[in-house]
Amino acid sequence: MKPRGGYNIRVAGRPAGAVEALPEPDTLYLPLRSRRFNFSEICVKDGERCGPGHAIAKDPENYFVPLLAPRAGTVRLDAVEGHIVLEDVAKLPEETYHPDDDLPHVPKDLGSSGMKRYKLLALGAWQFLHDAHTNALPDPFDTPSAVIASTIRLEPFLARGDVQVRKRLVNFTRGLEHLQALLEYQPIHLILPEVDSDLASRVRDTLRGHAWVNITYVPLRYPFDNFALLARGLGLKYDANSPVWAINSEGILAMDRALTMSHPCTVRLISLGGPAVDEPKHLKAMPGYPIRAIIDPRTSSESIRVLNGGGLTGDTVLEDQLGLDAECTGLTVLPEHTEREFLGFVRPGSDRRSYSRCFLSTLRAPAAERLTTALKGERRPCVSCNFCEEVCPAGIMPHLIHKLLYQDELEQAELTRIDLCVECGLCSFVCPSKIDLRREFIDGKQLIQEELHSEEVEA
Repeated sequence: MKPRGGYNIRVAGRPAGAVEALPEPDTLYLPLRSRRFNFSEICVKDGERCGPGHAIAKDPENYFVPLLAPRAGTVRLDAVEGHIVLEDVAKLPEETYHPDDDLPHVPKDLGSSGMKRYKLLALGAWQFLHDAHTNALPDPFDTPSAVIASTIRLEPFLARGDVQVRKRLVNFTRGLEHLQALLEYQPIHLILPEVDSDLASRVRDTLRGHAWVNITYVPLRYPFDNFALLARGLGLKYDANSPVWAINSEGILAMDRALTMSHPCTVRLISLGGPAVDEPKHLKAMPGYPIRAIIDPRTSSESIRVLNGGGLTGDTVLEDQLGLDAECTGLTVLPEHTEREFLGFVRPGSDRRSYSRCFLSTLRAPAAERLTTALKGERRPCVSCNFCEEVCPAGIMPHLIHKLLYQDELEQAELTRIDLCVECGLCSFVCPSKIDLRREFIDGKQLIQEELHSEEVEA
């Protein structure tokens, strides 16, 4: 693979490699929504006592993927809007898995592979899979054309693959074998970093002789871990009838847990990073864990902004979200800029980084910048500097698409291949005019679908 564009961002607050297990909570607040899922079908009653791993809600629009109770607890349905609350939480032994006969999507006569897929769905491991091109949850009973298994995560700051795999290489290898057993003759493309490291050598040595694994090396430059970019680089074209599955290290380990141990996948490794975190680190947590119980003891800034995900693509955690959602991979914490900087426009910028190398900091050795939520300047019209085009990994022209969308030229924006945008956020980051191109393109793609192709969908 020879990826194009990309840009590594030096930001203070990178989590250390060690993992800290969070203390057991008294109460869990499980959000009914995450980025891909809406758990609208409630499977429990208020006041009911549920056990660990029990399905407390399901998403009927996504093959009834379940929201599992991470611990035993008493269900409260109306305590917090948009959440299922578990009170009097207790860590009890996990029950042995028994197939649920009434899952609506499951066909009859599944066969060995089908039963394994059903098990992955019921035990919460299937939610780690993505359609590489669309990011949607794949149909558990479709046949993919190929599988991408990635060990790298490059956005600051998400739980890295090396941290996930380092002490669980046997589980990782066994998870790959389980994944291969779900397939027929489809290849598995294993993505490793293009660096000479002990972990990469161990992975290569362990998988030597596994002819069904094709190893691909990728430079450690953001966003070359993006599933859609990886699929394009591997020559795997989009086909709605034969999708490309994609999965990260954590998902492969979840497959091993579900199929080897028959245990539900209710604990995740998340990163806690960013300039406002006193000791950035990786945390062993579970969905529903109180966010304030994670953030408050580990930050000293009075005014902060918490992002669900990385610094470029994460969404702001709103005040009404009390617990980690089912897909959370990390929390990024930034100092909230509340005061106007005195004479900020004349400062030489010895502590500022810029893609354009226009600050005094270019004379210093490279260092991680302590980012805040401040723009450090005012929004301006596009100056056609072409920086966004230089870093764009999809090979499109964001500055031109921006102007077409601004003029409401949807047909022309579509012809300039806005659909290839992978929403990595690099164009927004390097833009000297501080235009939020990422959000503009997300909205633009949706508008094009609604305005230009709504009749095709209805037909």
